[in-house]
Formats: sequence, C-alpha cells, structure tokens
Amino acid sequence: MRRQRWWVLATIVIAVALFFASGAHEALTLANVKAQQAQFRSWFEARPLAVASGFFAIYVAMAALSLPGAVLLTLLAGALFGLGWGLLIVSFASSLGATLAFLSARWLFREAVERRFSRQLDGINRGIRQQGAFYLFTLRLVPVFPFFVINLVMGLTRMRAVTFHWVSQLGMLPGTLVFVNAGRELGELERIGGILSPGLVASFVALGLFPLLARRLVDWLGRRRTAREYRKPRRFDYDIVVIGAGSAGLVASYIGAAVNARVALIERDRMGGDCLNTGCVPSKALIHASRRVQAIRDADALGIEVAEPRIDFARVMGHVHAAIASIAPHDSAERYTGLGVDVISGEAHLDDPWRVRVDDRVFTARHVIVATGARPRLPELPGLASAPVLTSETLWQLETLPERLVVLGGGPVGCEMAQAFARLGSRVALVQRGAQLLPREDADVVAPLVERLEREGVALHLASQALGVEADDATGHRLIIAQGDTTRYLPFSHLLVAVGREANVEGLGLEALGIELDGRGTLAVDGTLRSVYPNIWACGDVAGPYQLTHASAHQAWHATVNALFGEFRRFTVNYRNMPAVTFTQPEVARVGLNEREADAQGIGYEVTRYAFAELDRAIAEGETEGFVKVLTVPGKDRILGASLVGHAAGEVLAEFTLAMTQGIGLDKLLGTIHPYPTYGEAAKASAGLWKNAHKPRRVLGWLARYFAWRRRG
Repeated sequence: MRRQRWWVLATIVIAVALFFASGAHEALTLANVKAQQAQFRSWFEARPLAVASGFFAIYVAMAALSLPGAVLLTLLAGALFGLGWGLLIVSFASSLGATLAFLSARWLFREAVERRFSRQLDGINRGIRQQGAFYLFTLRLVPVFPFFVINLVMGLTRMRAVTFHWVSQLGMLPGTLVFVNAGRELGELERIGGILSPGLVASFVALGLFPLLARRLVDWLGRRRTAREYRKPRRFDYDIVVIGAGSAGLVASYIGAAVNARVALIERDRMGGDCLNTGCVPSKALIHASRRVQAIRDADALGIEVAEPRIDFARVMGHVHAAIASIAPHDSAERYTGLGVDVISGEAHLDDPWRVRVDDRVFTARHVIVATGARPRLPELPGLASAPVLTSETLWQLETLPERLVVLGGGPVGCEMAQAFARLGSRVALVQRGAQLLPREDADVVAPLVERLEREGVALHLASQALGVEADDATGHRLIIAQGDTTRYLPFSHLLVAVGREANVEGLGLEALGIELDGRGTLAVDGTLRSVYPNIWACGDVAGPYQLTHASAHQAWHATVNALFGEFRRFTVNYRNMPAVTFTQPEVARVGLNEREADAQGIGYEVTRYAFAELDRAIAEGETEGFVKVLTVPGKDRILGASLVGHAAGEVLAEFTLAMTQGIGLDKLLGTIHPYPTYGEAAKASAGLWKNAHKPRRVLGWLARYFAWRRRG
C-alpha cells in the first residue's frame, strides 16, 4: 500500500511538473483565451460532442490535479456552450474534479496527518460530523476561498465523500453561474477581477455565512426566548449551584471553589453519592475480600497446604463499611465547607432557570449544574415485587450471605458480584439476555472470564430471557427463564438485578421547564453539556453516555469551566480515550476501539496480541491467563484501541490510555524503559511484537549480505 501511494504521488507530481514545464500555465491567460475564442468556437461547431467531452475531461483533470486555470475554463465554457450547457458542464466537471482531489488527498496523506496531529483533528472531525455540510457550503459559496485548498483540506478530515460531492456541487453553483454568464461576454472582458466587484463578493460572503449564522442565531434566540419566560434576578446569591454531591457534583464544586467562584452544593442524601456509598468503594472492598478467599483456595498450587477458608460474612461486610467510612472524610460536607463551598442538605427543585428551592429557602444562581446521578433500573417482571430483590444500592445492607443468589444481567456489575459472592460461598447463577457476557467487548476478550466463572462454580445462562418470578417451596422463590424453546426454573434466596441504570430526574422541576430526556433516558445536553437553557448544565450519570466515576469527573470539569467562562470559550467533551475496567478476575479493560466497534464503523486496523503467558512476572506469580490486544492503523504504530484481559489489566491499561491521549505510538512505547519484572512490561512487549511484524525486511536482507561480506574479509 505504501509503495502504491508513492507511485501515485510521483505520477501526480510529474503531471503537474509537465503542465508548468510545457508552458500551459502561461497560455491560460485571459488574453490568450480571448484570442483563441474564434478557433475554439469553430472546433465546437464542427464537432460539438467531441469538444464538449474533451472540455469536460480537461476541466476534471485540472481540478483533480489542483492546477490553475479553472476560472478561465469556466469563462470559456460560457463563451462556447452558452449559459445553460456551460453551467451544466462546469458544474458537474468541477464537482467531480474536486471530489477526485478530495479522495487523492485522503488516500495519500490523511493517515500521516492524523498520526501527527490526532488531537488537533479530533475537534475538527467532531465539528465535521455535526455541521460539516454547513461549513463546506459556506466555504463553497465564498469565491475568495481557494478552490483547490478546500478540496485538499477537506480530504484530510472524516467528512463522507458523498457529502463532500453534493455539497460542493450545490455550493459552487452560484459562483459558477456568475462566471459562466460572464463568459458569454468574453470579448468585452478586460480583466477577470472585473467580474467580482466588491459588492458581488460581499453578497457571496453574506450568502455563504448565512446558513451558519442563521443556525447560531436561531439557537441563541431559542435559548434566550425560553429563558425570558421567567424573571431573571438582578443579583445572584451564587455563581454556581450544583445539585447532587456524587462524583460529578463534588468535582464541579471543587473546581468552582478553586477559581474563587461562589458555589452552593445541594445533596438530599449522603455526600459522595453512589461511588462512595453503594458503588465503586463497597464493591471493590467486597471484591478484594473475595479475592483473598480465592487466593487461599489456590495456595495449594504453590505448595501451601491450607484448609477451606471459613467465611464470616458479617465481618466481611464490616470490612466493606469500614472502607466507606475511611474514604468518607474526603467527600464530607466539612471538607467542602473548608474549601469555601456552601453545602446545603435537602431536596432541590428548580422554580425557574435561576432559582433553586430547597424546602422553604430559595437560592439564585447565574448557573445551575445538575449532577443528580442515576439509580438501578428494575425490569417489569411478573412477581418481582414480592421477591427478595437486591440492587447495587441495597446489596450492602445484607447481614447474612445469600445461600442461593441469581444475578440478572451480565454486564460489569453482574459479572463482578456473581464472581465475588460465588467465592464467598453462595451458589450463584447468572442470567444474561444476550449470547455473551460484557456484550460491548470482543468475544475473545470475554472468553477467559467465562472460563474462570464456570470453573469457580457460577452457572451461566446466556441467551436467556427472564419471564417472571414465582414462589418455590424449597428456597422461597424461583426465576423463570426461557432459553430458546426451553423453559427453566432457577431457585433463589436472593435475586440481584443488574440490568442497567436510569437517570435521577424526578422532583427537580425539569419537565416544567421543558428540559427533556434524550433517547438514552438521560438529560438532553449538547456537546458542551448545556441544556436548552444557556445557564443550566448537566454532568455525570444523569447526562450519560458513560456511567463511570472518571467519566463523571471528566464531564464535571467541562460543565463547570463552560458555565463560568463560556462567554469567552466553551469546550466540547471528548470521550475518545475513555478507559473502562471490569474488576473481575481476570480483569477486563479497554480504551478506544475494539474489533467489534472498528468493524461496525468500517475502520481498517491491524491486531497485535501478546499473551500474559509470555510475561515473566505473570509466569512467576501463576497469573498467565489472558492477553493484551492492540489495534493500530494498518502499517502504522498509531494506537486505535487496546483491550486487555488478565491480572492487573486495569493497571496496564493506564499506559495505553496515556499513549493514546498524548499521541504516543507503539514505537515510543517500545523505546521506553520499563522496570523488570512488572505487569507493565506487557505494554512494551506488545509494542515489540508490532515492531517485529513491521521490521524493514529489505534493509535486513541488505544487512545480511553486508555482514556475510564482512565475514569473508
């Protein structure tokens, strides 16, 4: 592929060089075209179809090669073919030539440019996806923007070729009409600049800018009109009122206070939100305890003879609650009060865009940030209301170990808790509606986890539909599931429902304000996290699309900075390098694209796979299951994504996340010294495998002959 690119590029360079060497560019002047006008017309009258076809081909070639002379050819088209046929020929020839130039630039240079300027192009490509047609239409309408530059630059973006073609043809039509019409009076023209008077250029500029300006104006007026339905306060109590003291709300409050804004933080329940009280912290504490139990069971393989561990579940849960209590001061009202945040306890309600009511008190704010999080979603199953149902929120109230636990849902929470409780002694069955656990991941990445779960006694029921819950004489209840044409009954003492989460939006007054939910069931916000009101923002689980603590913090920075400084500049949230880890054993971790997503998006890639069975540290500790899988641009070391399954996969993932965020390729990872022996060496070893697959074989062949010659000397 690289050789083909060089040949094509060389051909284009030679063609352009011949054009200038032949003096063709000197012949394409207004004076020469006017002098040869009669000759051109006689050729056309003698052989109209051949001349029209030849003219069309020449125009396409010149546009595709970005050669000068398009204006003169457009004038000549008007002189030869008249307004109707001239406009038709030039319109299609120019758009076809522009598209060929666009595709040439894309094929020859886009990969290299994206590799070198990936971070800079991210924002441009997001804008292209959202409003690319409008931007291109504007550029095409304004004749002062160089025709060939637009073609080449757009080829470096992710704009679809079909979009580029039709927008170019439509956008260039007014300018083409002016020049073809002027060509009808070619003999009277003294200079090309006379066609474009200042008034005409100004008209084109105004016409070109109109779609974008109109869109922004309509958006601005819509937001202002909505806000004007309510009386805006003359003075404000706070710069920002944050509703919700979970991960997103705490970060938003911290940032606001750090820049000396006056901030109020309203929380109706416990500081720290789900992450501290019912999510990340307790689940990882429980998982840690279950891993210790499993380590004892596996000690025999290391020559350590131990008895089956006895589980005191009450003490295990005591460890979980102790972990929460130890971290709680970091998220406490006292800490944030000390940072300068006014922490208010109570239920928040938006009376209007600037007034937040808490009980009988009303606070005014220039900006409101909604960070109310989400809660577990319960499916509508017959009999579910009468069963002992657990969720990720109520799970931590258990005082005794569930004897029989059925987990409904095979996502990260379901897999983590199924394994943890099985290790602690519960008889666990996991029911997943789809055919695969962790359905967003590649099947080969999930396979080692499936094998481990089954080996540890978790009964997996994949491709199974829950039908309802009914009473069971032995255990109290059972879950009815359908597997194909077969109906099965899974008895349980407890049912853990982990089928997703839904945003906490009730009781806030958002519906009365017209702030709606999007298709995902989260608050509808734009890329800067702003709602339909210019001063109401949302971040965290309530805004989506990711329900991860670090994603919430990432959004909170954007929402706060955009709220406080949006008059000067607003930042669009970039989710491209968002890492995620499932804390099972083996861990499953990913950042960027996997094969499933790359195939769905039609993105080409190469795969480099490195097995943990080859890693010295993993061999020494007996943690050899799993692998690292890196997707790269074909023939390049630029990382598109990394998927890992194995011990400490989440820790190793951080290096790939850093590399992708900072535009570091596998070559530089390979050149980085890693301490030995560590799991982090898996990243370097993966880079080494990629390098070995792309070694310069021709150069190595020359070196082999060179050394053979040296040995003979």
